[in-house]
Amino acid sequence: MTIELIQGDCVEEMTKMQEESIDLTVTSPPYDNLRTYESSLQWHEGIWKKVLKGLYRVTKKGGVVVWIVGDATIKGSETGTSFKQALYAKEIGFNLHDTMIWQKPNYAPMYPSVKRYDLNYEFMFVFSKGQPASWNPIKDKPKKESTKQRGKYKTSFAKPDGSRYEKESTSNNSVFSKRNAVWICPNGQKRGIGHPAPFPEKLAQDHIISWSNKDNTVFDPFLGSGTTGLVAKQLERNFIGIEKVNKYFNMAKRRIENDPDDPEDDAVD
Repeated sequence: MTIELIQGDCVEEMTKMQEESIDLTVTSPPYDNLRTYESSLQWHEGIWKKVLKGLYRVTKKGGVVVWIVGDATIKGSETGTSFKQALYAKEIGFNLHDTMIWQKPNYAPMYPSVKRYDLNYEFMFVFSKGQPASWNPIKDKPKKESTKQRGKYKTSFAKPDGSRYEKESTSNNSVFSKRNAVWICPNGQKRGIGHPAPFPEKLAQDHIISWSNKDNTVFDPFLGSGTTGLVAKQLERNFIGIEKVNKYFNMAKRRIENDPDDPEDDAVD
């Protein structure tokens, strides 16, 4: 297992990476300049197009990119940048393999909710280069049913003559079922990390399990606090991460190379 951490601009650094060398990218790029990230941020259509082109070049055939994004609301209207990015990814050759939702039970509204519902989710676009080579679906145990819900259910079946009949079946709470495309996960705020938007370890974990296998190479061009790299290491994947800001690069390096459970290692100087 190898870990490579690079400090620099991901657009430039990706040009130095080997073509078709990445099995899975899990990343959360900047959102419509909502944060300045130590005044380092230059983020607009000209930049994100270069990032997506770079990701297409380094992604293996059968590889996957998980692109987790949200939109700013300006003058009461959402920008729609996330949709533009998804459509552009298709334009340059990616498949839009899955459109998923990250629902945040502990969200904090970023905008006054005037004549609109609070935004408590982000999009998780799953781009693939052809059909995904790896697929390990997460399975969850159903929630325990109430007494009224528990018991027999009737399912309708068709007969050869076109008529239908009903058959009773008993609910079984011991069976694990494949998760749907809406994932409920608290945001990644953790005491001591010191990053404005840390990525949830659980979210990174479930995507890495879903779209890669042991000894595959996972990539994050926006390393941030280092969560994707930390989880990739725990799951025995190779990892490459790029971060532009010196402060965050050092933070990520400490988290990935040291004990993630030690709050002293997560502290920012």
